[in-house]
Amino acid sequence: MTSLARTIRNHRESARSRRELMRAINNATTPGARDDLIMAMQRQSNR
Repeated sequence: MTSLARTIRNHRESARSRRELMRAINNATTPGARDDLIMAMQRQSNR
């Protein structure tokens, strides 16, 4: 796999993960669950 293809694939995977986390945050049933998901998202973005 070329470097460009790998970069595009990684970008798509991270975008997919962000969308899934945002969907989960929006659908969280309790404020505690929402806070946990927000912390998970922040940890992921620090990588």
